Amino acid sequence: MHYRLFFGGTLLLSACAQPYAAPASAPSSLSPEETFSCVRGEMPKLGYKPSSVDVDARRINGTKIDTQSRRPDTQFRRVLDKLEVEVAPQADGRTAINVRGRTFAEYTTQRGPTEVEEKASAEVQSASEQLLKRCRG
Repeated sequence: MHYRLFFGGTLLLSACAQPYAAPASAPSSLSPEETFSCVRGEMPKLGYKPSSVDVDARRINGTKIDTQSRRPDTQFRRVLDKLEVEVAPQADGRTAINVRGRTFAEYTTQRGPTEVEEKASAEVQSASEQLLKRCRG
């Protein structure tokens, strides 16, 4: 009986959880290689510094530091906006661009820098849409 209650509570909490990331996707008429090179070229233009690039899997992550945000917490350091982009061919011959925008607050703790995910900022959502618009082909 207790297991059912625990399972039901867990299911209810997961259903009520607010998604943090802002996923977006769009098809492209360009080839996967052309689309990936477009994404790779446009990300710095939007102010995101590539933090990891996997050319074979056509994935790229970029980070933009928001130095203007302030919090009333002595451990708060800065806000990081991150874009995670994956380019993949589809069965219909087109290319899919999947973008996931995420926002993290960075704190300085006893363990060192600690990132806490927050709801995706309007800035990272706008950057996701602009990236999709520019690389659709």
